[in-house]
Amino acid sequence: MLYFASDYMESGHERIFRRFLETQGEHLTAYGSDRCCRSAAEKIRAACECPEAEVRFLAGGTQTNQLVIDVLLKPWQGVATAETGHVNTHEAGAIEWSGRKVVTLPGHAGKVDPGELRTLMELWHGDGSREHIVEPGMLYISHPTEYGTLYTRAELEALAAVCRDFSLPLYVDGARLGSGLAAKGTDVTLPVLARCADVFYIGGTKCGALFGEALVFTKNNLPERLLTRIKQHGALLAKGWSVGLQFDELFTGGLYFELGAHAIEMAERLKAGLRAKGYELYVDSPTNQQFIAADDALLARLEGAVAYSFWEKLGDGRTVIRFATSWATRAEDVDALLAIL
Repeated sequence: MLYFASDYMESGHERIFRRFLETQGEHLTAYGSDRCCRSAAEKIRAACECPEAEVRFLAGGTQTNQLVIDVLLKPWQGVATAETGHVNTHEAGAIEWSGRKVVTLPGHAGKVDPGELRTLMELWHGDGSREHIVEPGMLYISHPTEYGTLYTRAELEALAAVCRDFSLPLYVDGARLGSGLAAKGTDVTLPVLARCADVFYIGGTKCGALFGEALVFTKNNLPERLLTRIKQHGALLAKGWSVGLQFDELFTGGLYFELGAHAIEMAERLKAGLRAKGYELYVDSPTNQQFIAADDALLARLEGAVAYSFWEKLGDGRTVIRFATSWATRAEDVDALLAIL
């Protein structure tokens, strides 16, 4: 079986396992107060060129998204996002479960348009009945998006400007940030992201960690009693060091960026092979997610041989499927997939 269903199907990088073994016999303090979390936070601040950043470590992406959206919104507010945004499509109603409404905007290859965000806010502020309507209180985007596409620096800056005009926190889901930063031609770096976003997270689960996300508040805007709020969400790890240790290693010697670059190298190999075989890419993704529209004959050929992700059904009966490369994908596996295709 070839595994291209997602980018978290491998356990973790060997350097992380070695770090865990090195802690045997050591007593580490709880709830993220340990030396590993402190060291990792300092390395992340340096990589972001944001010395004032506050960094907290959580276990998973949905947990992180639900927490951030809940703590940043007032009770009468909702979170604005693209209709294709992860919090609207693939989080099982986790945001709504916490009592927060998701307010959708059109998605343009997964991205939010700054002009449409401005229009949304102007319409709300200009509505004489707005006290009866959920107020968009923050913006959620992901980089890369659900379709593997990327914002440019100019697009992020334009969104940030609209958010500032309406006092909206800009929150960026970075579950696949490692591959986004490594993509060919991107002009978005960690420092750029830190300047544009009020809050974002660096995804570890999909980039070499066993689990874990690093949540970064960039504008001296750490929410009041955040540790208490994290615990209320059931998200406070007693062994918080287990996430901090992993990020400490990922941000040592550029490992995080190296792993993201490998995922991109394998995705580019796959994309070139798909094009050579005449496949039409459903979305021109520059990152580690590649999408094609498959007919029933192709799906039958893949069955039992390749693990992939179902994405959506098209009106002509074909199915959009996704192949995801990762930090651990081997070139020979990409070539074997192409041979089957």
